[in-house]
Amino acid sequence: MSIFNKEKSSAEVVVEEICKIKKNEKVLIIANPETNLIAQDLFTACTQSGAKTTLIYQQKKSSMENAEESVIGALKSEPDVCFSISAVKLGKDAQGQMNPYKTSDGKQYDSIFDYLLEGKKTMRAVWTPGITVEMFERTVKIDYKLLGERCKKICAKYKNAETIHVTAPSGTDVTVNISGRNGLCDDGNFSEKGSGGNIPAGEVFVSPVVGKTQGKIVFDGSMTFSDGDSILNTPISVKVENGFVTEITGGEEAKRLLKDITAAEKEALSMESKGKLPKGQGEVYAKNARNIGELGIGLNPNANITGNMLEDEKAFRTCHFAIGQNYDGDANALIHFDGIVRNPTVVIKYSDGTEFTLLSEGELKI
Repeated sequence: MSIFNKEKSSAEVVVEEICKIKKNEKVLIIANPETNLIAQDLFTACTQSGAKTTLIYQQKKSSMENAEESVIGALKSEPDVCFSISAVKLGKDAQGQMNPYKTSDGKQYDSIFDYLLEGKKTMRAVWTPGITVEMFERTVKIDYKLLGERCKKICAKYKNAETIHVTAPSGTDVTVNISGRNGLCDDGNFSEKGSGGNIPAGEVFVSPVVGKTQGKIVFDGSMTFSDGDSILNTPISVKVENGFVTEITGGEEAKRLLKDITAAEKEALSMESKGKLPKGQGEVYAKNARNIGELGIGLNPNANITGNMLEDEKAFRTCHFAIGQNYDGDANALIHFDGIVRNPTVVIKYSDGTEFTLLSEGELKI
């Protein structure tokens, strides 16, 4: 049945087409009062598919708050599928930060959610920080076959790449080292164990090699802050040296970003002193609050820049960078603040001296 069938709701598309939920699968939906309508629609669609569905609520959480213990306990039941339908964030795992979960190969995770999804790969998941009903209805019904093809082609271009050079009319001029890193796809295909991503879907992203990004990033679209996302009235200019932010300039929004990063640095050190982070990890988390943790390319044709990062980072003619934690597990931090760059030119460079222009002034070339 096509996802473009007008009689199918967005929730049904997510359950039937994106996650392909099967009869008797265990599904956990974690929501906030603000996301009640979407959560209820997903609950109904999952139940109709024959899944064993549980819906649990907690108050909305900021980027540095902990999830409720009951939510972490529900995740420890190891559902087959988890929907994190959050107004802001799911919340951190206080137990996991103090005593990380370890896989058989020794890799550590400070969140049960990440451990089940990326470590054990027993769960598949959808997370929607900042989702609204209007966004859900508008951005879910897209051509996932075309999205998947684009994601696959971009990831193939990242293979064996050394660096990515990003420039933009606003002043961005930064070189990101991705040697040995793989591109990650938010392609709307979350049907296999260990797969997951956002709804709305639609981006390819990569974690830069820690300590190697150099240059200047000028955010001129929107930005994530500790208490939510905002359209930027004044661009934020960020100087990056050896992978870490060294200077933030601009207007009031630049001051707000610096204040939030500084708060994350102080909180990491405080958590260690209070025994909430293992000894030595406070300094690590504090340092990584300035790490360049992500470079992403937006690919959802129905997404716009609205001041809601969940949608903004999927918009065509944009790329985004994140400050803070990355996706490869070697730069843990308390924050992950995304910022949008409009109309970028993105050039992938290889060790043999060849280049490929992925975007030219925002225009996708693949």
